[in-house]
Amino acid sequence: MNILFLTIVRINTISERGIYNDLLRKFCQKGHNVYVVTPNERRYGQKTNLTTENKSHILKVKTLNLQKTNLVEKGLGTLMIEKQYMLAIKKNFGHIKFDLVLYSTPPITFTSIIRFIKKTNSAKSYLLLKDIFPQNAVDLGFFKKNSLIYKYFKRKEQQLYQFSDHIGCMSEANVEYIKTHNKTVPDHKLEVNPNSIEPVNKPAPDIAKKGSIKKKYNISADATVFLYGGNLGKPQGIGFLLDVLRKNINNKRVFFLIIGNGTEYSKLAEWFEQNNPANAILEKELPKQEYDELILIGDVGLIFLDPRFTIPNFPSRLLSYLENRMPVIAATDVHTDLGPILETNHIGKWSKSGDIQKMQECIDFFCDSATRNNYGERGYSYMLSHFHVNKSYEIIMSHFKNV
Repeated sequence: MNILFLTIVRINTISERGIYNDLLRKFCQKGHNVYVVTPNERRYGQKTNLTTENKSHILKVKTLNLQKTNLVEKGLGTLMIEKQYMLAIKKNFGHIKFDLVLYSTPPITFTSIIRFIKKTNSAKSYLLLKDIFPQNAVDLGFFKKNSLIYKYFKRKEQQLYQFSDHIGCMSEANVEYIKTHNKTVPDHKLEVNPNSIEPVNKPAPDIAKKGSIKKKYNISADATVFLYGGNLGKPQGIGFLLDVLRKNINNKRVFFLIIGNGTEYSKLAEWFEQNNPANAILEKELPKQEYDELILIGDVGLIFLDPRFTIPNFPSRLLSYLENRMPVIAATDVHTDLGPILETNHIGKWSKSGDIQKMQECIDFFCDSATRNNYGERGYSYMLSHFHVNKSYEIIMSHFKNV
């Protein structure tokens, strides 16, 4: 098949690791041709360009900055990207007959492209629903539900669901949310297609190596290392992460390793500068080799989500923790089903974001090494059976049995 993939995630090559790269690579391994359309944001100072690698063709379209930028530029960029992508697709891929157009949220503004590809190519369309917008923006107070901007994006959301032949949701809670809040979406369109990766079977680092890395970063050999890696923005509810750091500032049994960037990074940086905690490190960006080294000493993975969310988010960073055999502590809203999955399968613990007492109980629970190892091994097995890229590929291809 010829597959067109639309995304606002920057993809340089499908050989790199990531939830989309891994899936696209799987399609190529199975003999399909993949055509990726990805942004070349203004910050990189590059023109639109096309590169080819085996069965993948990556079209980088010059756009405004879409991520880690101010709301004005992000909003304008989101509104403009559909037209920019459409022109680039017609110019560079106009001679290709596509069988499938695959796309993810965010954004929700690719409806004209999807409609065009379906009409001109008789292609099928598949939505990987990773974000429920505009409700998530309402939850975080970016705009009100009766505002014109909400009504505009809500109409776009409804059109996206309408033009999608199939909608792959991250979890059962996401499926139920769409059924409840979008009555016009037929049930047969909806299915669970979770975040997935092609895992690397990494051997556990030996004790001596972990000890030397801890010594390098002045981390106590006996401390349990709680790792947070990923975006530090509004959706993560960084205020509660700061509460956790304050609560444990004199706790010598624990060490917090925070690696990430985003709009809320400055709040964390200011707190670190003022308090200079002995049991925590904040890193903005690291070379991949150094980041991978720090991952090795992580004992427990941390996930934070803003408690105001009414949509069931399911963060993809969970997969990285499970792959590295870490148990997970999630501090989230009450609507995601991440907590029940962690606790029912004994691969992690859950606390409502803002409940510092419950969160502390979760932290104390994983200060026992035997408990961590048991949960970590179960988490790795769960990842292999539920979040392997083969699963996502097979779910999508089940709709193309005659191809």
